[in-house]
This record gives sequence, C-alpha cells and structure tokens, in this order.
Amino acid sequence: MDELDARILTLLQHDARMSNRDVANAVGVSPTTALDRTRALREAGVFTGASLDVELSSIGRSVQALVAVRIRPPSRKVIEAFRDWVRGLPETIGVFVTTGDQDFIVHVAVPDNDALYAFVIDKLTSRPEIADVRTSVVYEHVRRKVVEPHADVVRPVRRRS
Repeated sequence: MDELDARILTLLQHDARMSNRDVANAVGVSPTTALDRTRALREAGVFTGASLDVELSSIGRSVQALVAVRIRPPSRKVIEAFRDWVRGLPETIGVFVTTGDQDFIVHVAVPDNDALYAFVIDKLTSRPEIADVRTSVVYEHVRRKVVEPHADVVRPVRRRS
C-alpha cells in the first residue's frame, strides 16, 4: 500500500458511494488509475464491501448494551456453536470472541429495557452452556468512521520518470 492507496481508502471510508471520477479528482489521478487502485485494494482484501450506517433509534432500537458471556465447557465446538447462534439473533449487532474472564462480548440493540431483560433472561440464560452473563447498557456509542492505515504499511508513491 502506498500513499495514493491510503488516500483513496480514506476517501472511500468517508463516503463509499463516491463516484470513481470524484475519487480521481480528489487524489489527483486519472479515473482509470483511481479505478485500478480501488479494485486492487478490494482484491487484496483491504476492504470487503460498503455498508450503510443506520440510526438505531430511528428503527425502534434505541437501547444498546454490551453483554459479556462466559460459557462452559470452553471447547472449540461449544464456542463456535454459541458464536454462530448468537450472531443470528435479530437483537445482535456484533459479536466479539475474547480472552480473559469473558468468552464473548455481544453488542445488542433493542427497543427498550424490557426487551433487553427478555433477551438476557429468555434467550441467553436459557442456554445450558451459559455460565455467566453481565450486561452493561450503552449510554452513547461513538465510533470512528475512518481508520487510516498504520504508517508502517504505507510507502511513498513512486514517481515515474
């Protein structure tokens, strides 16, 4: 990845719907070069797609929580089965498989506190592999929309002579 790739990546993180022509103009290259670089970044797995940010409260999910889950026994089979099950629940926004005291942190978004209680009590604690559940309500979710490449992976653009 060079400086041009990094600039293109940053632009697309700000607005993934940006036209190729606008990307090219913003970074000072031809549209063909911008398209080739964008395709190469995608093919290299630097980015895997584009997504739409949704305001959760506008779709009836105004309460978010992080639910720490410890399972027993901590075997690969049990961990992967739980991960796949919880990922498929409509309340689940994200799943982190972790080390330490908890095996999972599950990010959920629900309509209200009653729905959060039902999720934890009716869905999670009813599963036999669940040893412990700890819930933290999220007051505010602040997220970085643009993640720039680490300086160690960006090399200067080579100028053609």
